[in-house]
Amino acid sequence: MPENKSGGVQSVERAFELMELIGRAGGECSLTELSAESPLPPPTIHRLLRTLVGIGYVRQLPNRRYSLGPRLIRLGEVANRQLGAVAGPVLQSLVDELSETASLAVLDGDMVIYTGQVPSLHSMRTNNEIGRRVNLHNSGVGKAVLSVLDDARILKLVTQAGLPAATEHSATTLSAVFAGVEKVRADGYAVDEQEQELGVRCIAMAVPGAPTPMAIGISGPASRMDADLLKRAVPALRRATDVISEALIGAREE
Repeated sequence: MPENKSGGVQSVERAFELMELIGRAGGECSLTELSAESPLPPPTIHRLLRTLVGIGYVRQLPNRRYSLGPRLIRLGEVANRQLGAVAGPVLQSLVDELSETASLAVLDGDMVIYTGQVPSLHSMRTNNEIGRRVNLHNSGVGKAVLSVLDDARILKLVTQAGLPAATEHSATTLSAVFAGVEKVRADGYAVDEQEQELGVRCIAMAVPGAPTPMAIGISGPASRMDADLLKRAVPALRRATDVISEALIGAREE
């Protein structure tokens, strides 16, 4: 098998790149769409897809489009458990320090999905159920994830998902979304100012260098999520995202 300059097996890297492209497109792609997104020649893409279909990591639908295959489900479940084992103690430490609900969310198609949560002990608290998907443009964790993507990918994802206004504070134009992304990049963290739900504020930060874009957020009633909590939350979130980043990068390099 040919190797690339980094010593990896090129065909394996290309196969995973195709699966990631299918995932980014929302889980379903045609050969033409993959060819438009990938630098590989169509015959190479077709050959790799045939191999992936044969081993169950990709499946071909009756309309001849391609989607991710069932064998990835078990791998995803294992990966989620491993991520949960790393993230659980980190989220708990945030709740212990800040007394508000801590959540982990991962990019999932053109939205983010909550994969971990430790709730606040307050009787009045937010509840970001594991498995819940929220928009990128009007959630704290979503805006944090957008900040680590390139502008072309942001445009594609946001255009694909649309700009539904969950509240009167939600961004409803592309210019507003990109202005928000630039602010997050400059500040190093994102704030959901009652954009996802009235009365709820969230402070979130992307996990640096994560193989799949993800973010950690602290959320609670706007009355408690004041300037003092923001001041304490930013360094706490930075420590938390660094811990998860080091764990993920270390696991990838082993």
